[in-house]
Amino acid sequence: MKNFPSFTRPNLSERSYNDSRSYISVQSMGRTIFLTPDVITFLEGEGNYTFIYTNNGKKYLVSKTLKSLAEQLSAKFLRVHKSYLVNADYVVERLEDDRMLKLSCGKEVVVSRRKIKEVSGLLDHTNLIRISA
Repeated sequence: MKNFPSFTRPNLSERSYNDSRSYISVQSMGRTIFLTPDVITFLEGEGNYTFIYTNNGKKYLVSKTLKSLAEQLSAKFLRVHKSYLVNADYVVERLEDDRMLKLSCGKEVVVSRRKIKEVSGLLDHTNLIRISA
């Protein structure tokens, strides 16, 4: 019997990433894609599933709740509604007395009545245009 030199296989948990929580993995057409938070414009939750929208116009479906994804993402993501998590970097204007946020992709996201003051306070440091209807 032939002897092979021993080799060590790196343990996956020993791999060093900049931040293991800094990306979200999604399945698309049989491939795994890693999305970094800076390319995500907003997330839309529907039960146990979440649609992730990116700045290049793509939409991905993941089988995770919006709450679990919100825990993974940075503080620049705002929970503006039960069904929406928005990246503050992509908000371009506030509409209808802060009840609606317009994103750079053109999508308009509703802000829940209970979150208006909180969202307005967080976005006040930026120079966003307010348009009243």
